[in-house]
Amino acid sequence: MTNVDNTSNANKTDLTETIITELLAIKAVKVSPNQPFQYASGMISPVYTDLRMTISYPELRQHIATGLTALIKRQYPDATVIAGVATAGIPHAAWVAEALSLPLIYVRSHPKDHGTGKQIEGALSSKDHVVLIDDLISTGGSVLGAAKAVGATGARVDGVVSVFSYDLPDAKTNFKQAKTSLTPLLDYHLLLEHLTNHHELSEVDCKLAKAWHNDPWHWQPVSM
Repeated sequence: MTNVDNTSNANKTDLTETIITELLAIKAVKVSPNQPFQYASGMISPVYTDLRMTISYPELRQHIATGLTALIKRQYPDATVIAGVATAGIPHAAWVAEALSLPLIYVRSHPKDHGTGKQIEGALSSKDHVVLIDDLISTGGSVLGAAKAVGATGARVDGVVSVFSYDLPDAKTNFKQAKTSLTPLLDYHLLLEHLTNHHELSEVDCKLAKAWHNDPWHWQPVSM
């Protein structure tokens, strides 16, 4: 596994601004500090993302593929294989692999309980440099599990790219411990900046949203 222990924040570009606008338009990203959402983990959050919706919008998914492709060319130029993390990362990985003319594999959360019991589908050798793609990073648990499975084959995991990252403290810790780099196309800070600049989030709501990010497990939807 690659000896990189830091995560990378997303950088604002015209393309990322366009993608955020499109995600908000189709309600794939929702921000509601006063009527927050509860995640499966039990965490209460002012933001909810459903990036699986992006596969139904050709222009949006092309923009995302273009952004992810550029990230990989810049950050992981030695990549020889693109890996999709099941299930939401698979379609994005397929479009990026096509754009880069690279082989595609995908990684399940667990080995199959029948047949050959594979966790990884597709051709992979110990000489390969792999970049994993997932749609959303919260704590990073699922994608780091996939990275571990790839690393167990002898292949090198160059890093992870994602469509969006909450950039939470837990994720920073987990990626650092795994010595794996993360390069998101979009992150929570870019989202808040966009909403603030376009006057789509009040100053009070922005403070609430920032407070959640600072301490997501203990955050409460009350005025700061």
